[in-house]
Amino acid sequence: MSGILEGKRVLITGVLMESSIAFHTAKLAQEQGAEIILTAFPRPTLTERIAKKLPKPTKVIELDVTNDEHLGRLADVVGEELGGLDGVVHSIGFAPQDALGGNFLNTPFESVSTAMHVSAFSLKSLTMACLPLMQNGGSVVGLTFDAQYAWPQYDWMGPAKAALEAVNRYLARDLGKQNVRTNLISAGPIGSMAAKSIPGFGELASVWDTRAPLEWDLKDPEPAGRGVVALLSDWFPKTTGEIIHVDGGLHAVGA
Repeated sequence: MSGILEGKRVLITGVLMESSIAFHTAKLAQEQGAEIILTAFPRPTLTERIAKKLPKPTKVIELDVTNDEHLGRLADVVGEELGGLDGVVHSIGFAPQDALGGNFLNTPFESVSTAMHVSAFSLKSLTMACLPLMQNGGSVVGLTFDAQYAWPQYDWMGPAKAALEAVNRYLARDLGKQNVRTNLISAGPIGSMAAKSIPGFGELASVWDTRAPLEWDLKDPEPAGRGVVALLSDWFPKTTGEIIHVDGGLHAVGA
């Protein structure tokens, strides 16, 4: 029986650790029949080492989503490797340390600007860089952390994720005529490298221990990865501009 991504070609960003959602997305995508390519920054060698743990070998290319030169050559590099693309996974987020950990009121604009560029504007940049390879349409899937709320310690990454969610909606509006779907998975907290960079992450994550209707495991990124793979597939052919929650149901309940 073939997988739900059989014959699909997918670019995946953000594979930094085996514990990341991006790694499990890559693993599941290969298991479901996709041919994938990974991007990495600033240490492609780290991603190359982690990629060896995937079911099949895959190429890793350097990509800084804030670098116009990198973005400008992306289609050529990926095109040579895969010929085209059917899916793109945006798993990129960054904020300087002074934009996190309870420093919201004192964060300088320079740090806010960096967080917005890397974490939100890059969804548009990456999508447009890959668009020439998506001649038959395709699916773009990003990762957010529910921006409806002000979370402890999350500070300027909260507005950055709110911007990401808005960018997703506008991309859906403008790319629908090219049969390109853009959606987000809103995942619960995972003990990834990105999470470890947030001061006081444990305080934020502890909310899930008491409020999530379904038991949530910080060490299990696979449910979120399954959500990404589902949206990459043809099983959501008319879904775009959407945010699918894979968070144990916490978004649906009050205190």
